[in-house]
Amino acid sequence: MNRSVWKGPFIEKLLLTKIIKFHNHKKKTISLRSRKSTILPSFVDRTFFVYTGNQWSTLNISDKMVGHKFGEFAMSRCRYVFKKKKKKK
Repeated sequence: MNRSVWKGPFIEKLLLTKIIKFHNHKKKTISLRSRKSTILPSFVDRTFFVYTGNQWSTLNISDKMVGHKFGEFAMSRCRYVFKKKKKKK
């Protein structure tokens, strides 16, 4: 289900205060734990540290990421690797 248009995109309040605080500092990296927040056009060309549950993932926001969630680009699960079986002699 998509969010209602009249509500607008969801953004964590703490994230908004950090963006306002570091508005003039383009090189400042911002750390956040809210993976469910939506990426806005004002976040373009900024660097974010997103917490995935056990480590911090670095995200450089580009134009193509606008409208998506932070969690879509910070993977929280490992890729499964199949183990090779030893050949019998």
